[in-house]
Amino acid sequence: MKSFIHSPRSLLPTDKIDSQLAKFVTLLCIVFCIFTPTSYSQNAQTTTTVRSVAEADLVHYGDLIDVDVVGSLEYDWRGTINPEGFLDGFSPNNETVFGLCRSEAALADAISSIYSRILKDPKIKVTVLDRSGRAVTMLLGAVRNRQRFKLGREVHLKELIALSGGVTDTASGEITIFRPPDLNCFTTVAANEKKSQSVMHYKISQLLQGDEPSNPAVLSGDIVTVVEAPPIYVIGGVNVPRPISSKDEVSVSRAVAAAGGLAKEADESDIVIYRRDGKESKTISVDLKKISAKQQDDVLLKPFDIVDIGQKGRARSKFLPALNTEQISRDIFKVPVRIIE
Repeated sequence: MKSFIHSPRSLLPTDKIDSQLAKFVTLLCIVFCIFTPTSYSQNAQTTTTVRSVAEADLVHYGDLIDVDVVGSLEYDWRGTINPEGFLDGFSPNNETVFGLCRSEAALADAISSIYSRILKDPKIKVTVLDRSGRAVTMLLGAVRNRQRFKLGREVHLKELIALSGGVTDTASGEITIFRPPDLNCFTTVAANEKKSQSVMHYKISQLLQGDEPSNPAVLSGDIVTVVEAPPIYVIGGVNVPRPISSKDEVSVSRAVAAAGGLAKEADESDIVIYRRDGKESKTISVDLKKISAKQQDDVLLKPFDIVDIGQKGRARSKFLPALNTEQISRDIFKVPVRIIE
């Protein structure tokens, strides 16, 4: 009786095994080369297409928002954000939708997720129709033109100051930005989350040098103030009595020169500095002739000092001189709003 059991070597010769093994390995290499780069490139493409949305393009308080359910009028909606950050009066399937600081695409996805429970494959399009209701940004302080702005795009500090005509010589060298809570999307917010206000400080010198961190984005609702240096008042026998800036060291002789120099009737030997020292007031007598002759120190002035140059033929008052501190109206709310788009 013949045996039907054969050894593997008798069924498949060695050269045939090696040939098939080589073909199998080659096939694996081809599959690896074809599919692995494709999936990698797809992942890379997916990664590169994810972009952050600019703060100005997110939903803010005051925006007019339109929700369009494609192919239906019954489920469409148009309105604004309520004080809690939800779409006001919009409750698909009895659910509220949080919209504050979300992009149009993110809002559309959230609404689509809700409508998919009652509609088959809903197509949602969300559009911010009007951004003019956003909080006003104000620019105050030592600038040539104090202004109010409506920001329709991203704007940085340097551009805003340039639009105001630049800073004046009364600037102290510092800029502050007061950022109220909930009027912008500078930080991520969620439903029922409260943000706190913040105050940021920047140096004008660093801004002019091109320091990038000193040129931040200015957001809706920000109050930007170019801080003014406290004044020193020069009055009496000078050609142009006026307040001068105290941002740099100012001596008596320099203050007189900044006020147009001595007038014809000035008594340069009779100068009095009125200085507030805590709750007390004191006077310092100065003689410009002695200063010129190096017989008296040229007194350095302090913020809010009043330098009163005597006038020949006029007796000096025993009381602190009254100052006319009236300046251009600071009622910023009367200034027209400038729109930046």
